[in-house]
Amino acid sequence: MEIKSYNPPEKLDEFVKFPFQLYKNTPYEKFWVPPLISETKKLFSNKNPFWKHAKIKIFLAQDNDKIVGRCAAIIDKNHIKVHNEKCGFFGFFDCINDVAVAKSLLDEAGKFLKSEGMEIIKGPANPSANDEYGLLIDGFDSLPVIMMTYNPPYYIDLIEKSGFKKAKDLYAFLRSTAGAAPERIAKIVERVKKREGVRFRNFDLKNFKRDVGYFKEIYNSAWEKNWGFVPMTDEEIDYMAKGLKPLLDPRICHFLEIKGEPVAATLSVPDYNFVLKKLGGRMNLPGIIKFFYWKRKIKLTRLMALGVKKEFRNKGLEAVLYHEIFISTKNAGYDAGELSWTLEDNDLINKGIEAMGGVLYKKYRIYESTL
Repeated sequence: MEIKSYNPPEKLDEFVKFPFQLYKNTPYEKFWVPPLISETKKLFSNKNPFWKHAKIKIFLAQDNDKIVGRCAAIIDKNHIKVHNEKCGFFGFFDCINDVAVAKSLLDEAGKFLKSEGMEIIKGPANPSANDEYGLLIDGFDSLPVIMMTYNPPYYIDLIEKSGFKKAKDLYAFLRSTAGAAPERIAKIVERVKKREGVRFRNFDLKNFKRDVGYFKEIYNSAWEKNWGFVPMTDEEIDYMAKGLKPLLDPRICHFLEIKGEPVAATLSVPDYNFVLKKLGGRMNLPGIIKFFYWKRKIKLTRLMALGVKKEFRNKGLEAVLYHEIFISTKNAGYDAGELSWTLEDNDLINKGIEAMGGVLYKKYRIYESTL
């Protein structure tokens, strides 16, 4: 067995397609969602503005010319600057159930990061906290939702036996839209609305650029003190917004305004993983037909982001947002929503979700090791 390193796009096709081989005819194939191959390759493209401040090296483990594992090493200069730590990341980790293979892959990623001056390695990040983030450690019996990860349980053992320890856990909650919102919360929400003069509105696709600008300002303000957070550049947010626009349902994306100023926002999307599961990684003609057929049957959403500008916190606005998310998701005809991810120690947010009936049903972990 040997580990070879490459600079994308070299060997990118093999790198991207390896999970299809890994999961085929295994017990985990039932819950793994094949990503669109074209979209995954686009993530590594120079058109992705993330690479203006980051670099990547990819690794393939081969045994008699058969690929048995993959991994990437990522250095994000913006993360280093924001957190003042010489930290690189591993990501896109997939491997057969063999500790020797996993350790060799992660060791090679670590050696590359160390050669670039890094002192810590964290992950998995695919390729950053603003994309797919964390290793699934609890909740293996259902499909992951859009932009959340899935992996076999044995990955936990592979990574921990390769010398990695827990850095932080991330939570995913599930909230059914059946029934009514808790009466106590509904009363609190009405009081806050009257006191603060709150106006609630949906994302306006006709004024998409304007509303993306509002969201950008709120997002970076609301998340700036969160563990591991790195503000997205204007280019990154515009790039992500362009990719998400065709997927948005404006009925479940909101702004909360006070005196005409957007001070809080939520971003929910229908769970297109339900559709991707049917496509097998390809958007060819049959795939396009399947896409438009199955998208009408999506019944689950994911709340990807919720934020309140820092100067408007501690006013009860979070409760207003969660209440309105529940009502709008229900009114739009969805059966349930995942709220993910949250930090394990963000008690304010986690308790707020639970007060609205959310149930913790999946956990993800970020690992770390010194180099």
